Amino acid sequence: MGEILLGTASWTDKTLLASGWYPPEVTTAEERLRYYARQFPLVEVDSTYYATPGEETARLWADRTPPEFTFDVKAFSLLTCHPTRPGALPEDLRGQVPADKKNVYIRDVKPEVADQVWERFVSALLPLRDAGKFGAVLFQFPRWFPIGRANKHYILECKRRAEPLRISVEFRNRTWMSEENRAETLDFLRSYAIPYVNVDMPQGYPDSIPPIVAATADLEVVRFHGRSDKWTSHDIHERFGYLYSLEELKEWTPKLRELAEETSVTHVLMNNCYRDYAQTNARQLAALLAQVGVPVRPPAA
Repeated sequence: MGEILLGTASWTDKTLLASGWYPPEVTTAEERLRYYARQFPLVEVDSTYYATPGEETARLWADRTPPEFTFDVKAFSLLTCHPTRPGALPEDLRGQVPADKKNVYIRDVKPEVADQVWERFVSALLPLRDAGKFGAVLFQFPRWFPIGRANKHYILECKRRAEPLRISVEFRNRTWMSEENRAETLDFLRSYAIPYVNVDMPQGYPDSIPPIVAATADLEVVRFHGRSDKWTSHDIHERFGYLYSLEELKEWTPKLRELAEETSVTHVLMNNCYRDYAQTNARQLAALLAQVGVPVRPPAA
């Protein structure tokens, strides 16, 4: 049976800092990451969705965490077909995108600009890989990214361009995991050993993906987005501000055992990032899994 790593999406959310989860003496960015890494063996970096990271930043992340710590990193918005502010691009590339657009998509930029964004994004994360602390780049595709030949081809392009980094894929368009397409989607990912990101999220919305449990590679990823009834809110904390009950977490223990039996390692990330909800639920879920004999990696001492 494979090992499960539990963690949260982000360790710097402003409501987390205000919640009192960090001890009063933990006040700097370095101290917060060091403290977090003593509580959990895994974290997801979400800031990389909003701007390309710097290589020195990734090197500092590696230096400030224990040897067995793991980072999953969210792909930059331009690379996942999301709208991207020109100001989020590297400074020397901003003048090469259309000046009349508030947001640009990857189809709007010149191929040589896209090439540079890809190369810099991957290069910036190599210090984590070199330190043995890299998990996968999360490619969360938008709700306007349906199943189809062109989009499958783009996923494979992402896999190729991200090398030597590994990618995982999360969908927000229901066609990928509809009853008629589910087997095709999972077979496609499995044939290229691309981890499918299993999700727990609110149901009944246009971008809802069912909580199907499936392994498509030796690494699997599960992301818990909460079950807020304000999923369509533009306030990110209303969307993700959901504290799971113990009963809701218990629903997932047999599912996570199933994944652990089919994979070498499973990353479980709580993305209900409001105050200390994610940290609380991650600890609760770790305890529940330990009670039923599922191997959970402990944090570094």
